[in-house]
Formats: sequence, C-alpha cells, structure tokens
Amino acid sequence: MPVTESMFLLAETREHPMHVGGLQLFVPPEDAGDDFGMQLYETFQAATDVYKLFRKRPAPPVNFMGTVRWVYDDDLDFEHHVRRIMLPRPGRIRELLRYISAEHSAPLDRHRPMWELHIIEGLADGRVALYSKIHHSLVDGVSALKLFERTLTTDPDARDCGPIWDPALFERPKKSTEVAKVDDGGVLSLLSTGVKAAGELAGVGPAAARIGLNKLRGNEMVLPLTAPRTMLNVPIGGARRFASQQWSKSRMKDIAAALGVTLNDVVLTMCSGALRSYLIDRNALPDQPLIAMVPVSMREAGADADGGNAVTTVLCNLGTDQPDPERRLAAVVSSMNESKAMMRNLSPLQALSYGAAVMAPLLLTPVPGFVRNTPPPFNVIISNVPGPKTEMYWNGAKLDGVYPASIVLDGQALNITLATNADNVNFGLVGDRRSVPSLQRMLTHLDTALEELEKLADG
Repeated sequence: MPVTESMFLLAETREHPMHVGGLQLFVPPEDAGDDFGMQLYETFQAATDVYKLFRKRPAPPVNFMGTVRWVYDDDLDFEHHVRRIMLPRPGRIRELLRYISAEHSAPLDRHRPMWELHIIEGLADGRVALYSKIHHSLVDGVSALKLFERTLTTDPDARDCGPIWDPALFERPKKSTEVAKVDDGGVLSLLSTGVKAAGELAGVGPAAARIGLNKLRGNEMVLPLTAPRTMLNVPIGGARRFASQQWSKSRMKDIAAALGVTLNDVVLTMCSGALRSYLIDRNALPDQPLIAMVPVSMREAGADADGGNAVTTVLCNLGTDQPDPERRLAAVVSSMNESKAMMRNLSPLQALSYGAAVMAPLLLTPVPGFVRNTPPPFNVIISNVPGPKTEMYWNGAKLDGVYPASIVLDGQALNITLATNADNVNFGLVGDRRSVPSLQRMLTHLDTALEELEKLADG
C-alpha cells in the first residue's frame, strides 16, 4: 500500500472519517414511469462483475495490517454497498441535505471494500439523487469525478450505461511498445521510485530557497503557518452538515472575461466574500486575511483516472481584510499568480513534496493541545474539480448537478469544494456541525459575493 494511500487510513478516527462523497441529481427520462429509482437499483444490484479498485480493502486484521497492504474480495455484499432510500415528505432539498449530512458523518466499514452508493427517491420535483461515498485512500476528488463521468454519455437515447465499478469502463488498448512489467511484488518499482525520489528531492532545498527569496523581495506568495486563528480552526467532532447550491458558469465566465481574470479567480473571490460576511455575522472576522489551501491536480490533461491520489497544494491570500470586492479580487489574483509562478519552477515530485510540506502540520492535529496552541497552516480548503463540459445522461436521465462532499479535520472545520457540469458550477460545503453553525447561510453570502463581482464587471 503506497504511503499516499495509507496516510488517509492512519489519520482516520470516528471524529475524522476520511471518505469523499458526491451528490448527483438526475431528471428521469420521459419514458421512465414512476419507478426510475427501482430501475437504477436493479441495474446496480445485477452488476456483480466489479473492477479491482472497488474490491480492495485493508488487510486483516485491520488494526494491524490495515495500513500496510490491500486485499481483494471476490464476492461483495451488494445490499450493503448499494442502498435504496425514500425521503420523508414533503421531499424538499432540505430533507435530502439532512439525509446526506447524517450519512457523510458515518465512517466506512474497513472490513469491506470502502464505498457505498445510495439511490435516493421521494424528491417532490421528481428528480432522483445518487449519493456516493468512497474512501480517500482509494481515490482523490478529481479521480472520483472522472470515474463517475465514465458511466455517462452525451446521447440521451443511449440505454447501455452501467455502474461506476463496471470493469469495461477501465479497459483500454495497450500500446504495442509497452514494456512488460516484472511481477516482483512491487520491489523493483519501489526501488526505482526511491532512486528517482532521491534525485528529485535533492532539488527541494534550492526550490525552498527560491520561495524564500521571492518572499524577501516583496512578492505576494503566501508561506505556510502565516494564517490567522479563526473560529474555523478548532478541534472538531464527528457530526457533519452538508450544504449545496448551483450557479451558472456563464455568469462567472462573463465576469472573468470582463475583468481579465480566470474562472478560478472568480470562484475564490466568491468564497472570500462569503467567508468575510459569514465571520462578520458571527463577530469573528480576524484583522489578517484568511488563507485558503487550494489543491492542484498533477494529472496531465486527458490522463486516465484509475484511482489513487495525484494532487499537490498551494496557498492563497483571500483578502478577507478588504471590504471592497475589487481589492479582494486583486489580492486573490496576485496571490495565485505568485503560487503558479513558483510551481513552474518545480519538478512534479518537488511540487508534490511542497504540497506535502504544506499539509504536514495536519498530521499532528490528533496530538492533544496541538490545534489550540499552534498557528493553523491555513484557514479553509477550497477545491475546484472540473467536470463534464456538455450535458450528460445516464440511460436517458439528464445529469442536473453534481455536488462534492469532502473532508473536514481537526483545525479545519470547513471545506468548500465545487464541481462543474455543462453550464453549472455546483458548490458543496461540508462543515463540522458544532463549530460551523448555520452553514446554509454561506450559500446566501456566496450569492451576494457573485452579485458584487457582476456589478464590478459591469463597471
């Protein structure tokens, strides 16, 4: 088991479940009748041929060997992994989010392959929801969404879509020039990776020196452990609250074009404005600007996602100390430009090492008193996961939205993750239920922040 996977198992406790989740909403096709949810359930229950990623689990005994190696189950209990749920009346989005909040609080069973799929019916508007949860040791957020995309099609008339674990989705022709690998239990590959890492990591010292010099020269790049302490950076419990909202990507792209910035700059500034307003409501806004940790995928464009984790991180000054949205946007743009420039000077392994260094303080959060007595490495995680750019369908059902549900940790009580599909930008907010009260108000503040940026773009 690679260390990038085992660390999510080592860090997991009852208060800190380490699974990523997602809510997908579908509009059933006109010919589906009233039992589209049952059709989904029966299709998934019958798909008993399962790709290896969805068959692996920590080796027994899970408390001893469970973070060292994987084992694979041949027979899965599909009644456990695939569940059909009926929401209570009146079937509002409120009932749906309440259900997901409760389910996202519960850790996955390590004695089984660590994933679940919930088919949720009973929404008053007739849509059917899928809530999926899968352990972060198996996939990161980007690969989870890419795996989900493989089950979809752009053809609304197609009726041959299957589940995410279908082995056929992972089949691809091998290149004739591919070199056969020696089945040596991973020893040779581990040694070769270690040699490469030794050479690459030798460059981390000079890279760190360049980072330090940039800071001394007055650049705006954010260094680790410079974030202010806030109400979001406290020890957390095990209960979660999930909130979600959808906005038009076209609105954000129009703002980006008018102001000469990127779509991600607009998203980060929306979050900045919302966090500022939320903390003002709680009389908890610090004088210093909040710092966001922003994950950056290391996968090449068009690369396959067969699971695993390939992500590093950068830090962004959110400019929450600025009441003027134009100045907040300027702070975000300047900070992200500095981080991008720094990443261009690093090799891929050095970039991953830098991201690991940024995240390293989180490994110490279980130590009693650490969170309360040390400065936070950052204040909030904001992640932007690109999804399908066109309308997508599953056996005629139109994908109406995909909302990520990620992880919160001791010292990091709020996570903001968004995913795109077609012309939609879908925000999924996960907060510790005790430390981040009235999480749904963040959605109103996000909407207000977007309107402020539109007024700025209109001049």
